[in-house]
Amino acid sequence: MAESMRLAGEAAGLVSPAEETEGGNKVQSAEQSTGGHPVNVSEMERWASSIGGGALAVYGISRLLTNRSLGGAVLALVGGALVYRGASGHCEMYHALGIDTAAGSDNPNVSVRGGRGFKVEKSVTINKSPAELYSFWRNFENLPRFMNHLESVQVTGDNRSHWVAKAPAGSTVAWDAEIYNEKENELIAWRSLEGADVDNAGSVRFESDPNGRGTIVRVTLKYDPPGGTLGKLVAKLFGEAPDQQVEEDLRRFKQLMEAGETPTTEGQPSGRSATAGK
Repeated sequence: MAESMRLAGEAAGLVSPAEETEGGNKVQSAEQSTGGHPVNVSEMERWASSIGGGALAVYGISRLLTNRSLGGAVLALVGGALVYRGASGHCEMYHALGIDTAAGSDNPNVSVRGGRGFKVEKSVTINKSPAELYSFWRNFENLPRFMNHLESVQVTGDNRSHWVAKAPAGSTVAWDAEIYNEKENELIAWRSLEGADVDNAGSVRFESDPNGRGTIVRVTLKYDPPGGTLGKLVAKLFGEAPDQQVEEDLRRFKQLMEAGETPTTEGQPSGRSATAGK
């Protein structure tokens, strides 16, 4: 079991892989042999790893014992690796990326700090003009109509808005954002402000398709989820990875703008007009 847990940790990037001698015997890395890995995970993340990993491990073990489920075994192993991450304070993926949250830092009021977070880029071609698409998107209160992970967006000023989004395990996260760069019918760029539950920044570009098939909509999102790499790992386990979300959001946006309706989770149209509520 210990060996399986170590392998699961390696696959998740939470613990470092063991090195091997020429004879195939596993040996400790230099850092391990000199007193352990350097701590590069903040105290808050360590608590989250320990608590979340413990819960995940218990759930996985229960599934393994009752259903002999392979998925339960995987969850139990990943949960154990997260507990190790919390106990040791070391994340191998952070180490590889040069990230250190243990040192402490202030949360700037401009999006995601350099060297932190993850980036998602997606695009879709929509048979509408850039002006039409820009006008619809510019009213951020329209976004929850095709972005399923958003519960609401409330415009609070000319360039400011308050966002509430769904998070794993039925929870929510919220932040205030501002538009910091904008070109009419071409570009909207926004970023979260100080105090955000999730530091993030995003932009959407509207480019005329060179083949005359409407508009290419390009979305770029950079985000730093709760728990950093841990947050992304857990999100993927539950099928809520932001890259998947953005791709599906753009598909629904295309359906909404071209057909005036978005598909429901059952694949049937919702029947809402694209111009309603503008």
